[in-house]
Amino acid sequence: MAELSPLPSDVLPAGVRARFVSDVNGLRMHVLEAGSPAPGRPAVLLLHGFPELAYSWRKIMPALAAAGFHVIAPDQRGYGRTTGARVDYDDDLRPFRVLNVVRDTVGLVAALGYRSIACVVGHDFGASIAAWCALVRPDVFRSVALMSAPFGGPPELPFDTERHPPAVPASPTIHEALAALPRPRKHYQWWFSTRSANARMWRCPQGVHDFLRAYFHHKSADWKDNRPHRLAAWSAEELAKMPTYYIMDLADDMPAAVAKEMPSPQEIAACRWLPDDELAVYAGEYGRDGFQGGLNWYRARSDGAFESELQLYSGRTIDVPSIFISGSSDWGVYQRPGAVERMQSTACTRFAGCHLLDGAGHWVQQEQAARVSELLLDFLKGQSA
Repeated sequence: MAELSPLPSDVLPAGVRARFVSDVNGLRMHVLEAGSPAPGRPAVLLLHGFPELAYSWRKIMPALAAAGFHVIAPDQRGYGRTTGARVDYDDDLRPFRVLNVVRDTVGLVAALGYRSIACVVGHDFGASIAAWCALVRPDVFRSVALMSAPFGGPPELPFDTERHPPAVPASPTIHEALAALPRPRKHYQWWFSTRSANARMWRCPQGVHDFLRAYFHHKSADWKDNRPHRLAAWSAEELAKMPTYYIMDLADDMPAAVAKEMPSPQEIAACRWLPDDELAVYAGEYGRDGFQGGLNWYRARSDGAFESELQLYSGRTIDVPSIFISGSSDWGVYQRPGAVERMQSTACTRFAGCHLLDGAGHWVQQEQAARVSELLLDFLKGQSA
């Protein structure tokens, strides 16, 4: 198969360019850049989530570059035009575990000639990686901005187990309890971890373009039934209050779930934050290779195989300046009950603010790009001062 070229310039905003950086923890990493990498110029790294790409930062990058930053956004491991990692279902998941993706991120910073950068910014699953970057290497990542996925801290290490043995795991499990509800349900992350998930999305009846259109719409502020609120507990009854893109109907796959909320042609035409020509970039990238690379990130977390190495950091906090930005219509803020509160009270010791923006759902950096850019620049200026 021929080697991929960088994303063509005609789909990128003025001032944003695409290229490859080789030998990054075994990857040939595709990156978007804006601003000059001149000596002394501070750098900002932007980490996307699922099902997104470096391209999801296209509306943010020019504003940060104009303010004097060298801005870098990679297609992360398993995504887009970054190559070097196999993405089959049966492959070893160790390359996709959190700490190895942090290693990817540190490796990219080093490959670009930086000992440290001004800020690492992460959205969705990228927020989890950004948080771990700041927790594990605060000397490299001097501040952190999290979007849409709050960080509640590292998993706890069982304590004083000699005198107080760990409790027997609850029965039924959360998955059994969801399936037993009067309206049977299942958690999307565990469906993403199934063998069939990639094929069901990649080869779905409506095609990748329309699947992504419905998925992005359903999780945005354009879907008017997104009215998130705090959940009382990690219980089936509470989780089932979330929309079906998070707590799916048991019989559905994700394309079927979001197809029920496919926007009308008029709604699509009115969508200024993701017009069809921009959605076509996502559809082209996922249509070429499928979704398995991103799904492997979920699989590496959902089965708990790598939880013990994260427990090594139990009790550690993020001690660099931090900020959280999301949409006021984003259920991602509350999908892990208690996480947004722990982030502000204990997980981040220099927390600078929690901003929930009207007119945005889960895709806040695309739905409200100008306001997100303002908040990031104010935050960054505060660090430099």
